Amino acid sequence: MTFIVHRIRLHDGVEPERFESWVREVDYATCPELPSVLAFAVQRLAPATGGGPAEYYEVVEVTGRADFERDMRSEPFRRLVADFEKMASVVAEWSGERVGPGYRARGADGRKTPGRADRG
Repeated sequence: MTFIVHRIRLHDGVEPERFESWVREVDYATCPELPSVLAFAVQRLAPATGGGPAEYYEVVEVTGRADFERDMRSEPFRRLVADFEKMASVVAEWSGERVGPGYRARGADGRKTPGRADRG
């Protein structure tokens, strides 16, 4: 699996709430239309000292770079780009492969862990 990480900076005058609402309602909702995308999440960075523009980073887990590049030519992806460019810019990009399987705590995704009794 390949990971692509983008550092994102909002354009001057764009309210973070507007961007975050678009991410939740449009960006995430479009992911099932992009077959190469296995996982996708946007994270808000801590506010910059001095009141700079809001910044985020997104992590995209894809089946492969070539597969994702094919999806980038699709109509759903072009719509995302058109919306995104009105609000923000990608200021840096990294990509690479995961080292080993990684670690994830059981139930860390917020879902019930199979076999555990409800408490509370």
